[in-house]
Amino acid sequence: MRLGRIVALVGRGISLCRDALREIFDENAYERFLARNELVSSRHAYGSFLREQALARSRRHRCC
Repeated sequence: MRLGRIVALVGRGISLCRDALREIFDENAYERFLARNELVSSRHAYGSFLREQALARSRRHRCC
């Protein structure tokens, strides 16, 4: 393999890991919340996001 190809593959792997972590830790969900509600990131906005997430979790059906 050429060095450029290896560097590109490693870069894609790092990007994939970063994107997965942003989903796992709700960073992407928070960004979507801000965009949907036309807000800027703040303590108040994050509190609203957490309340919305808790409400959504409480409405989910639980199996068994």
